[in-house]
Amino acid sequence: MYIDEQKKIMINGVQQFVSIRAEVKDAPLLLYLHGGPGDAALPLVMKYNRELEKHFTVVIWEQRGAGKSYYKFDGEITINIFLQDLHTLIKYLLARFHQNALFLAGHSWGSVLGLSFIQAHPELVHTYIGCGQVVNMKKSSKIAYDYALMHADKKDLKRLEKIDCSYSSEKWLDDLLFVTRQVVKHKGSLYGQTNYNDLVKPFLFSKYYTIPDLIRRQKGSLQAIQYLWQELMEINFESQTKYEVPIIFVEGRYDSHVSSALAKSYFDQLETEKQFFWFEKSCHFPQWSESERFNKLMVELLL
Repeated sequence: MYIDEQKKIMINGVQQFVSIRAEVKDAPLLLYLHGGPGDAALPLVMKYNRELEKHFTVVIWEQRGAGKSYYKFDGEITINIFLQDLHTLIKYLLARFHQNALFLAGHSWGSVLGLSFIQAHPELVHTYIGCGQVVNMKKSSKIAYDYALMHADKKDLKRLEKIDCSYSSEKWLDDLLFVTRQVVKHKGSLYGQTNYNDLVKPFLFSKYYTIPDLIRRQKGSLQAIQYLWQELMEINFESQTKYEVPIIFVEGRYDSHVSSALAKSYFDQLETEKQFFWFEKSCHFPQWSESERFNKLMVELLL
């Protein structure tokens, strides 16, 4: 291993955990933005996407409040704060590794940060890879809700029919978590699975993650949703069709968690250098459900 660094660095006044790994010197930087908000993914990327370390300097950032970067939020927390953190981190990485731009991969909530970032700072990114790409949160939430309705049994249907899927009612958090559980239970989130057990195991067996880290991850995830979801519901990229950065979308064919059909119709409108790849045995997590294909694709397309 040429580099294997696991440490916290100060980013805009908050200690945040960053993993930097590469098998070869001077490999191009690839920064991974995890989903959520608050859903840290270090052991998953290390397990399923390790192949990338042979070709890139792979950076996994546990965003403020998430996983190994957990702390109790205090005061205002906005999407813009995460974008400022991302900008600071990228500037640090580019200076440290003497590169002028990097590859940026964003999954789910991370794809909100990714697309927003390349609008503001196209000069810092070679290519953007969106995975489980968020396009329009209101539409996406309605599609997820309809999927839950369509598959629900009688008991769950009663509960679902009372839910406002704009998540603006007083009990929006309970409603959101219930709908998400339904989508997962009916195999609309993790391909072929009715739960997330397969995504939890790598955390339990990772030498980089302790049980307290895992507990912090759960707390961080819930906290981030509470603080950021209402702002996230306003996200809509549909009017933005020109980017100065090449864009690659990798989408699970059966993603009802964050609609891949929406991502495809948005992609078709883009007037930018672009490529789209359907993963036929994936829902919301193509980078892990079909990791070999994903890793191979990244190497072929980016290098």
